[in-house]
Amino acid sequence: MGFLKFFSRAKTPTLITLPSGSFTVDRDGRVMTSTLPRSFPSEYVKDITDLVLEAFRNARKAQVPLSELVVHYTAFKLMAREQRGGAMIFLMPQSANASQPLKSN
Repeated sequence: MGFLKFFSRAKTPTLITLPSGSFTVDRDGRVMTSTLPRSFPSEYVKDITDLVLEAFRNARKAQVPLSELVVHYTAFKLMAREQRGGAMIFLMPQSANASQPLKSN
């Protein structure tokens, strides 16, 4: 349920634009490459990375074959592909309103 909590934290909201891009992380969660805008908060990248890697690790422990994870929000899509312990993570706005700001926490 960590993905659901990601965008619903109760802090002082600020507006950011929905991100569009991708990033690759190694098995330790270090960002190797990124096409995300610099304006996208690095703490969000870390939160997303931690949750995605945890999902892949838990699937591996449970012996469930999981190579791809897709999460759909109303105006946003997150897709992650497992890569030898790390992951390639894609963040994509879903609608024509993608340029509309998103309340961040």
